[in-house]
Amino acid sequence: MKRAIASMLLVTMMTVSLPASATDIVEDDTTSSRPTVYAMGLDAGLVRPVGLAATVIGVGLFVATLPFSLLGGNVKESAKTLVGDPARLTFYRCLGCTTGQDNENTTAHELHDDAQ
Repeated sequence: MKRAIASMLLVTMMTVSLPASATDIVEDDTTSSRPTVYAMGLDAGLVRPVGLAATVIGVGLFVATLPFSLLGGNVKESAKTLVGDPARLTFYRCLGCTTGQDNENTTAHELHDDAQ
């Protein structure tokens, strides 16, 4: 039983960390704010499905650890880490963008909206 739990925790940790590392790999040109077709393909075919799985696993872990989070007083932090970060990476980031490119694009859109 201990081996199964340890294996599940290891797979979960690897799944949660994979989307962040994969978005760093797809970045070909650090000066460009536009993703390449290869970055978009890798993002749509690999990173987003893994991010979705990480979000679902994070929800399960959040629910399982909720009593301990309530006792420790860190429910918001655990929700952000286990559910919010993988969900943001999966659903809110532009297709093929790294985190830096997405931040740059978001800032550009906010400046454009403020100018109107």
